[in-house]
Amino acid sequence: MLFLWQVLSLFPVIRRLREANLALRFEARLDLVEVVGSLLLFGGSLMSLMAAESWVWLGLAGFPLLTAVYVMKGVHWLRARRPRA
Repeated sequence: MLFLWQVLSLFPVIRRLREANLALRFEARLDLVEVVGSLLLFGGSLMSLMAAESWVWLGLAGFPLLTAVYVMKGVHWLRARRPRA
């Protein structure tokens, strides 16, 4: 069910990629990579539980993507909070 929810969250993110505002498109790109990383993580876990083979490598591929996105979002958040000089 959680995997399906992640797949459904792709549609609004893809729609936001077509925005005219450059800042909104940047946020949409970060959200897109976050959703793809989550899909890899949940999909790898789900496939490892359901299939006879090990699909853990697919889940592990989602961790670096999610880490990179959260680092970029944190940097973006800290820059937005910094007082303008």
